[in-house]
Amino acid sequence: MKRLALFISGTGGNALNLLRACREGRVPGLPVLGLASTSKAGGIQRLEAEGLPTAVVVRKDFDSDEAFSEACYQAAEAAGVEVICLCGWLKKLTVPRRWEGRILNIHPGLLPRWGGPGMYGMHVHRAVLAAGEPESGATVHLVDGEYDHGRILEQMRVPVIAGDTAEDLQKRVYAAEMELFPRALAAYLTLLG
Repeated sequence: MKRLALFISGTGGNALNLLRACREGRVPGLPVLGLASTSKAGGIQRLEAEGLPTAVVVRKDFDSDEAFSEACYQAAEAAGVEVICLCGWLKKLTVPRRWEGRILNIHPGLLPRWGGPGMYGMHVHRAVLAAGEPESGATVHLVDGEYDHGRILEQMRVPVIAGDTAEDLQKRVYAAEMELFPRALAAYLTLLG
């Protein structure tokens, strides 16, 4: 069973969802670390309450994205982590060769169209609505050196309903994320062997 790190920047909803999916046997992985990009992340206490060890690595403590990323990877490697799941992670990670193909991200929109710098959370939902799109969704992809760019593993589509606010759409996309991330991670880990 692959050892997982759950990287968070906020409330940790996706991380808790993956933790429970692993513990229930729906995902063949073993979460061993929750890593937050800020000590203010509400998900830290939530993951600790579930008995998951946590660490905090803060971007402003480092001179570059590379140095920050390396500190994150070193924390993961110290815990014996083999696969990293970005669960609402908002900081730029550079991806060294040793981690290529082993970092998954969940994005609250259909990539590649609704990704890139600044396209996260409510920004995505507002942009989808402003464009008059008939649907949105969620995407799980492998992380490479560019924002929201790596190979797409799986997507789930969500209809945009007439009169939707960004908050309405966010709730439906989040529900899709809760279903999609465990399913995509399970398929990925099964292929990894």
